[in-house]
Order: sequence, then C-alpha cells, then structure tokens
Amino acid sequence: MTVLLLILVALGFLSIVVEDVVHIDKAKTTLFFGSLVWVLFFIAPPSHLTHEALMEQLNDQLLDIATLWLFLMAAMTFVAYLSGKGIIDGIVNRLMPSRMSERKLMIMTGLFAFLFSSMADNITATLVCIAVLMNLRLPAKKLLRYVVLVVFSVNAGGTALITGDVTTLMIFLADKVEIVDLLVLSLPAFVAVMSLAFMLSLGLKGDLELEKRDITFGHGDKAVAALFFMTILTTIGANVAFGIPPVLTFLFGLSLMFMVVQFMNKDEPVLDYIRKIEFDTLLFFLGVLLLVGMLKELGILAYFPKLYDIMPTLAANYVVGMVSALFDNVPLTAALLKSGIEMTLPQWLTLTYSVGVGGSLLIIGSAAGVVAMSKVEELTFASYLRYAGYLFVAYTVGFFGVLAIGVML
Repeated sequence: MTVLLLILVALGFLSIVVEDVVHIDKAKTTLFFGSLVWVLFFIAPPSHLTHEALMEQLNDQLLDIATLWLFLMAAMTFVAYLSGKGIIDGIVNRLMPSRMSERKLMIMTGLFAFLFSSMADNITATLVCIAVLMNLRLPAKKLLRYVVLVVFSVNAGGTALITGDVTTLMIFLADKVEIVDLLVLSLPAFVAVMSLAFMLSLGLKGDLELEKRDITFGHGDKAVAALFFMTILTTIGANVAFGIPPVLTFLFGLSLMFMVVQFMNKDEPVLDYIRKIEFDTLLFFLGVLLLVGMLKELGILAYFPKLYDIMPTLAANYVVGMVSALFDNVPLTAALLKSGIEMTLPQWLTLTYSVGVGGSLLIIGSAAGVVAMSKVEELTFASYLRYAGYLFVAYTVGFFGVLAIGVML
C-alpha cells in the first residue's frame, strides 16, 4: 500500500507537469489524486495506526488546509475589490512614470516584491504584484519573466524575518540563530533578487508607454484601500505581540471591509466580490496540500536528515533547499531540527536561506508560485521551468552570499 500511495502521489504531481499535454485542469487532477490517497490510507492503514490516530492525522491536515483556504479567501477578496474598483490600476497610473524602459521595470518589480513581502505575507504580496503587472498589459512572453521574478522575490523577502517565513521562525525558536543574525540575511537575499532581475532583463530593449488618466476614487474605496494596508500591518504586529494567527486578523479585516462598504457605499453588493475569487486556485491548493500531507504521513521526509551523513553540511543544506521545491519546507525543516544535526552559525544561516528561497526553483515549490500559476494563464510548470537556469544561479549567489556573511559574523 505504501508503494501504491507513493505512485499515486507522484502521478498527482506529474499531472501538474503535463497539464498542457493532457488539457485537464491541474485543480481537478491534484484534487482527485490528493483525496484518493487519503481514502486508500483509511482503507488500508499501517498496522500500528488506530482509527483515532488516523482521524487525528487527517484533522491536523485539514486544519492546515482550512487555515490557508480562509486566509487566501480573505486576501483574494480584498484584492478583487481593489482591482474591480480600479484602485490598483489607479495607484500604478499615478506612481509610474509615463515612459519607462522594460529593464527598469524589471528592477523595480524585484525591489517592490522583495520589500512588500517583508511587510506582508508571500500570498498577499504575490496577489498585489501580479495585479499590478496584469494592469500593465504586457505581452505574454514578457509578462512571464516579471512573474518569475515576483515568485522568487517574495520568497526571498521574508526569509530574514521571523514573521516573514515559518521556517525562519522555527529555526529561531530552536535557538539556532538570533534575530540580529537573521537580519543580515536580507543583504544576500536582496543580491540574489537583483541578480535574477538582471538576468531576466537581458534581451528586454523596449519601453513602456503608460497613458496617464485622471482617476478618482470614492471615499469608501479609499477607506477600503487604507483598511487593506492596515490589515497587513496589524497582522504582523498582532502575531508578534499576542501570537494571533494571521488568518484571524485577516478575517477580521475582511469583516471590517464589509462594514465599511455597507455604510459608505450602501448600494455596493460587496459580497459578490467573494464570488469573483478564482476557486480553482483554492481547489489546486487543496489537492497539493493533501498530496504533500500524505508524503509527511508516509515518513518520507524522515529520510532527508540522512543526507548529512553522506554529504558535507553545506552541500547538504544546498541540496535541501532544492528539495524544498518538491516538498513542503515546514515539515522538512521540522524533520531536520528534530534529528539533532549539529551546525555552526554560518551553516544554520545557509539552511534558513535555502529552505526559505529554494521553493522558488519550481513553480509548485511555494505558495507564491501556486498562486501565480493560478492567476496567470500563460504560467505553467513547463513555462516556469524554462527559467530554471537563471533561478539556480540566483539561488546559488544568495547561498554563498549568506555563507560569506555568516563567516564574518
């Protein structure tokens, strides 16, 4: 049964890769394989697991999925409202110059995504960045380059903050690094982003012409935009000060948005914006997380600490980062911490960087990538894979930059 489940999980991930060939939406195939493996897991469980233990494992998995679903729903509703009202388009129109080179836009995109993801979570940063890029109406081939940069940048942006990446928080709570040590990760992570921006900008020679329009917003729309920004800041502050889960803060912010629109734009059917959410994105997340959860239950991640028995520590850290593009980096990091591996400060810093940024190497390796793939039709597993060389170079540049700074510390 274990072999069968692993084959089905592999087929589930393979269905994402061959979506363009079989022409079956990845949300359908991942949900099919993700639910099937859990059904079979209940029919023929490992002999040492009771029904109560199975239910506990499934409930833990569903809790993680529900938390992510609700957070995505809240963030996507905010973005759908702001996009529908033309607020994002209007802000871009006011802030961007009337003429800009495509190469300059690439640098600005990487910088904005990196900084915004340092304040917000990866999903929100990705949604906003993609909304901005879509409003620029770039050709499909050029748009892909900018979206690839966004995925890498938002993952790199939160690596140095305990509020920006769960794996960073886990390593910090395990007393492997200090906050001051983590903050220096921002520099090599930013260098990695700029390296990728430079490589992706090669061959871009055109200029963008932005038609300046005088766009006016109602008081209610301005209030919602301000509320969205305040919700992001409050999410970070409440989590640090009181340990409030981000999903709870964002749901509260969403409820405030409903109330603001109700009293300031009384005729606005605000609940309709929930219906504008791309639910195939949520179903895709559900299927992927069910597949990853099954890998966790089968104990596959427990084998990765053995890498450190056969490889030098730094090489193993580098490889673990690439592995995190296939496996959820949270249980992967947990398995490494529980194994009792001994490392120096520079080595722990390289691991923090690699598990935080390594998921960018494949489009399915991070929440940012999955969101981007669901929002941009032209972005598929295969189209993202074309930039694998650039991504590996940028990832490697950041890795050795972290190592150099760690040695100086």
